[in-house]
Amino acid sequence: MEKEKIFYYILEQHKYPIVFVDNDHIMRFMNKAAIEKYSKRGGSSLIGKSIFDCHNERSNEMIKEYYKKMAAGENEIFLTVNKANQKVTMIAVRDDNEKLLGYYERFEDIEPK
Repeated sequence: MEKEKIFYYILEQHKYPIVFVDNDHIMRFMNKAAIEKYSKRGGSSLIGKSIFDCHNERSNEMIKEYYKKMAAGENEIFLTVNKANQKVTMIAVRDDNEKLLGYYERFEDIEPK
């Protein structure tokens, strides 16, 4: 089996939403959990659209600031604890040469359910 397919299946099995956003802030991948979570906003039809189309101006400015930090070398940025009592962190995705490829949000339960 191809390495890319294995990684795809791993991401698909993850119970938390994963939305990968490239350096142009375009959503390029959503796992099943993300498609379900964001179904009322368009689900899989969001792929190929700007992350800025999904947020208000204040959130967009925050995303831009976090992106600048990742471009400067930060790999993880704590965002918030959401209403579901999950820690939300923005994660930089880098290639083998540490070039920034994009980012995604990681959700973690603070207290196991």
